[in-house]
Amino acid sequence: QVQLVESGGGLVQAGGSLRLSCSVSGRTFSDYNMGWFRQAPGKAREFVAAVSRSGEDTLYSDDAEGRFTISRDNAKNMVYLQMNSLKPEDTAVYYCARDRQMFRENIPSRRNDYTFWGQGTQVTVSS
Repeated sequence: QVQLVESGGGLVQAGGSLRLSCSVSGRTFSDYNMGWFRQAPGKAREFVAAVSRSGEDTLYSDDAEGRFTISRDNAKNMVYLQMNSLKPEDTAVYYCARDRQMFRENIPSRRNDYTFWGQGTQVTVSS
């Protein structure tokens, strides 16, 4: 069973930065695209960013583009989300997830394309 554990969330002022980390168990980590999603209270879980198996290609939501950077370290089974210029509307629980399909060529952004979710880490941005 694959396990994902997020960390790095916290309380930060608007304009500040946070770096989220996700540790992934299993020996086939580099065979899957990885993604970050977030869910604010009363809202649906939404796509934030994703990274290809090699780490060379990335995909961002319009809101994350230019402010957030996703990366991965296949030697350490880790995925990261560097978040800069944070806004109060970025407040949410952030989740990392693994692509449902091994060796998928295109980076997916739909929630249903991902499985094995972590427990989430809370990010709160104060104004």
